[in-house]
Parts: sequence; structure tokens; C-alpha cells
Amino acid sequence: MIFYGLKTCDTCKKALKALQAAGHAPRVIDVRADGVPEVDLAAWLDRIGPDALVNTRSTTWRGLDAAEKARAGDAKGALALLRAHPTLMKRPLIVTENQIHLGWTKPVQEALLGTG
Repeated sequence: MIFYGLKTCDTCKKALKALQAAGHAPRVIDVRADGVPEVDLAAWLDRIGPDALVNTRSTTWRGLDAAEKARAGDAKGALALLRAHPTLMKRPLIVTENQIHLGWTKPVQEALLGTG
């Protein structure tokens, strides 16, 4: 299990704590400090799409100009934005065997913690 998030994100902290309490030992990658390989970003964009992966509710998004925001609509533009602004990625993003879990919603919690 690989956990992509931010050390300063409250939701990421909560999710990581819950995963560890459930016996998981995820490898933690801070998207700002450690970065995310471009090949991974491209694969996620292909699999789940830019609308899901780009966090349009973030402070980083609000700081972008209209031209930058317009680039987020397709995978190529979203990839460039995510490379330039890693904190635009919705988080946490948790990769297990062959699954990608995005956010810390009830369905993600049920899938990873067996709650429900």
C-alpha cells in the first residue's frame, strides 16, 4: 500500500492514523516534499481522469489564473498542472494491489478498513 498525501493535511493525517490502527503499514509519500513520478500521474489521469484527480476546491486551485485552470480539462494539461503544483492532486490517494482509492470517503474507508 502506498499512501500519497500531505503531511499538513488533516484528512491525510486522519486517514493514515486509521489505516495504521487497522494494521496497515503504508509507504507514505508526501506529494509536495517527495514528489510523484510523472509516469504515475499519467497513469492515474488515464485511469480516473483529470476531473477526479485535480482538486478544484483547493487553495492552490483558487490561486491559479483562468488560463491555468482551463488546462486542467484534459489529461495532458492536467499532467502539466500537477507537475507544477503537486498540491492540486486530490488526496489522499491510496494505491493497493490493482486499485486506486481517492479521498477518505465512506466507500474508501469501507474498502480499506472493512468498516460498514
